[in-house]
Amino acid sequence: MNISVYIGSPTTKVPRLTPATETQHHLLKMAPQLELYDKSKSSYLLKFIGFLQTSFFTLSYLGIPFYLISGTFVFLQHGPMTSFPWLYNLPIIISMLLPRIHMPWFTGTILRPMLEFFEYDFIGETSDGEILDSIFSGKKKKVMFVCQPHGVLSFGGFCSKIAMPPKFYPMPTAVASSLLTTPILKHVIGMWNLTDASSKNLRKVFKRDGTAGCVVLYVGGIAELFRCSQTEERLYLSKRKGFIKIALREGVEIIPAYFFGNTSVLSVVTTGPIAALARKTGVTLTYFWGLWGLPLPRWGEKVMYVRGAPLGLPHIPEPTDEDIDKWHKVYCDEVRRIYEKYREKIPHYANKPLIID
Repeated sequence: MNISVYIGSPTTKVPRLTPATETQHHLLKMAPQLELYDKSKSSYLLKFIGFLQTSFFTLSYLGIPFYLISGTFVFLQHGPMTSFPWLYNLPIIISMLLPRIHMPWFTGTILRPMLEFFEYDFIGETSDGEILDSIFSGKKKKVMFVCQPHGVLSFGGFCSKIAMPPKFYPMPTAVASSLLTTPILKHVIGMWNLTDASSKNLRKVFKRDGTAGCVVLYVGGIAELFRCSQTEERLYLSKRKGFIKIALREGVEIIPAYFFGNTSVLSVVTTGPIAALARKTGVTLTYFWGLWGLPLPRWGEKVMYVRGAPLGLPHIPEPTDEDIDKWHKVYCDEVRRIYEKYREKIPHYANKPLIID
């Protein structure tokens, strides 16, 4: 695994997590980076374990919605007066009664072979220390990590959460509210620490202290999922400006994040009535495939996370349309710059054009 971090000028390469201030040094001692797998010590066994772990999420993401639908039909067919429909739906009932559980101890340790499977790389134009200093120092500046592309599942997002320092564990990922309430799925995906992506809820999140008051947001959402392709990179971004508006209003900094490989691990059926229903509900109700045409991750697809520099957004309590358009353009330009600068580090991205819809 290769970890490269750029602090200050993107052309100046420095060692990872080199603190720029005493505050950063103290914070990084509080939140040490877990040692990542050394690619030179990589083994087929670790990759295979990572493949099985990743397959658990892909199979769950595909199968659970259809299991929930089948549970309804079982009740309709057999009626509530027999035991079979209750037994069939028992996992659903139990899940409905239990809250989501954030499990950083599990994702940060047990799931680490996923980093090997994806040959995960990270490049940061802003260091962890600089971000923590901004959050915990006198500035107390909250951060919104705005990510793209969505893909069927954000394997880059999974890897980044597995590898991140524990000090970032309280930071939630914003998702569609339907994912937070869908039985079983809310527990499988909920282990990654999720929160509602509505603007009302995000304003509440930004009032929290420390990294718990920051958020990871996939701006393209479920609509972007149906644009993913192995031949072109399509982002659903041109009309998504709400995140800029709320960041300006709340005085929150935006840091762009790009996950190369997210759209290559799986392919998805993009048309038909089930796909249309998925767009409306925010839950994947479509078929996707990878290895051997099955809903399994493709072997050998590299994932790389590139974290850009802060945009430098001002605090504008009542932003105008011009303010929003201005900073939205800055964001889109930065995303394109990141893509063009780092795409050749992933071989098949060299000829994969970026299209912003």
